[in-house]
Amino acid sequence: MRVVAVEEHMATEAFLRAAHGLDVAPGDQAEMNGMRTMESDPAFRTRLTDLAARLREMDALGQDMAVLSLNPPGVQAYPAADAVPLAREFNDALAEIVRRHPDRFGGLATVTPQAPEAAATEIERAMGALGLNGIMINSHTGGHYLDEPRFAPLLAAAEASGAPVYLHPRVPSMLGPYLPHGLLGAIWGYQAEAGLHAMRLILSGTLDRHPGLTVVLGHLGEGVPYWLRRIDNRHAFAAATAGAATPMPRLSLTPSEYFRRNFVLTTSGMDDPDVLGLALRAVGEDRVMFAVDHPYEDPRAALDFLRNTPLTDGRRTAIAHRTAERVFNLTG
Repeated sequence: MRVVAVEEHMATEAFLRAAHGLDVAPGDQAEMNGMRTMESDPAFRTRLTDLAARLREMDALGQDMAVLSLNPPGVQAYPAADAVPLAREFNDALAEIVRRHPDRFGGLATVTPQAPEAAATEIERAMGALGLNGIMINSHTGGHYLDEPRFAPLLAAAEASGAPVYLHPRVPSMLGPYLPHGLLGAIWGYQAEAGLHAMRLILSGTLDRHPGLTVVLGHLGEGVPYWLRRIDNRHAFAAATAGAATPMPRLSLTPSEYFRRNFVLTTSGMDDPDVLGLALRAVGEDRVMFAVDHPYEDPRAALDFLRNTPLTDGRRTAIAHRTAERVFNLTG
């Protein structure tokens, strides 16, 4: 069985040297201090940068392909004047890696939501001349979300270019309640942040304006599938009952219909057969993809889960490679 993993982070030494010397936007210091500490650890840094070792590991585990993306939060914490050229340089390097190993690596470009017009131009270049397979947005940028009008050029370029938008978590834009007890990151804050962002895209009418947009959510949907029935129920109630919600636009579809139409989920970090079953029922077997979340999760455990979880052959094949090949336009 061919296996393609689609949330596989990396960095280059050139990117890390440049990025670690940049100023960080106000409000992002806590996240970036933590990430820079991790990226400076020799063992972790090697896991990000040594792609020859990555290929050896993939061979040993029977993983055919990885769709690579820049370690989060990408360039979104940096001033636009620094971030725009840094994103271009990284995307050039990523495209060269993919060109050298077209049967082993795909790539998601990094872009600069803090400079939406430049991001739109870079999406067109990434999907055109560079031949990459989509983009990754690490949730909010300076506390701003993709449903806001300022980001319309970015979303229009993604839709027109056929660029799937992998909406990856990061530390929430509202830090206070998450700071104690380890809640800021992957234990809870990441999925709360990415799930919020997905719901903003749905309830804002953004997906009426960009019906062809494909949004990828990791971690089997960042909690949203669990809530879909209640979201539809309460949205209908709020639309019909004065005072039941803050003002919201009229939508063409129910929230769950947007979720099933525009979103694709990955298994990254969620090796749980019950949650996988819920996700499959929520969106269908043709909208769930395999991911490891390298280097943050154990590739062996993720692949064991893919191979041994009770599934029909058709579902396992779709999750393992067929859906990823369609969504990211990968060659088999």
